Amino acid sequence: MGKGISYGLAAGALWGLVFLAPRLLPGFSPLELSAARYVLYGLVSAVFLAPLWPRLRHTVTSNDWRALFRLSLVGNLVYYLFVAASVQMAGIAPASLIVGVLPVTVTLVGSRDHGALPLSKLAGPLALVVAGIVCINVDVFTHAAASGGDWRLTLAGVVCAVGALASWTWYAVANARYLAKFGHFTSQEWSLLTGVATGALACALAIAALLLPHPVTADVPRDWQMFLIVNIAVAIGASTIGNAFWNAASRTLPLTLSGQLIVFETLFALVYGFIYEHRLPRLLEIAAVALLLAGVSASVRLHSRGSTH
Repeated sequence: MGKGISYGLAAGALWGLVFLAPRLLPGFSPLELSAARYVLYGLVSAVFLAPLWPRLRHTVTSNDWRALFRLSLVGNLVYYLFVAASVQMAGIAPASLIVGVLPVTVTLVGSRDHGALPLSKLAGPLALVVAGIVCINVDVFTHAAASGGDWRLTLAGVVCAVGALASWTWYAVANARYLAKFGHFTSQEWSLLTGVATGALACALAIAALLLPHPVTADVPRDWQMFLIVNIAVAIGASTIGNAFWNAASRTLPLTLSGQLIVFETLFALVYGFIYEHRLPRLLEIAAVALLLAGVSASVRLHSRGSTH
């Protein structure tokens, strides 16, 4: 079990980089960031898929490809567009904390697939989650007002974080349902096929990013060397190695525990953000972290306990 927790910890540490990247590259648009990350991810996936392709080519159906492109569009490209926009407009803390509610939203949306729990049983955890989201929103809007920031920009960032949460919630449930119905791939094969589909879609996104005009801001540099380094790190670290660690953790640990380990992504994203901003968390941020972690953990435990009866 200790090895499985270590795998989950490593996955969270790598996934947390996803929230730091947009802050490191403020001169680039979310469209550019999403396109670069997933073109590189697609290339890496294609390299690893090549030895398996002679066998898989007879297994992958047209329905599989349609599902892969649909899942890749929503769960990767649209999701990261929202994340990058949210981080750049509202900051790492609100973006990562709102997206960190994923275990709860996935449980609520997908609960009918594997033994639904009465909503009354989830009232306590959901109340904690709502309180945590309230805390982080009060903090981010209060801080924006105190620093002279535009509250409308902050609000747009929060809305984008909710969009990221919604898109990945849909992806997680739809992906699980498809694999349950058509389970003729290993987790590695499906992950690599998803990467290739994502990369193909990202090429179209890259063309759009090149054609669309980008506003030039004198005080925000466009460091292309840093752009390449950060996106390679995110594509290989978060998308490829991070997913491999998570698959290893999922195979080693029971679902009730692996579900709770998703919160490591949120924690590492917050730590990276505070280090980058050279500050300690504010009181409301600490309260939000505590409430969200408590709510997510309680929800996963209750759902798992209920599914065993």
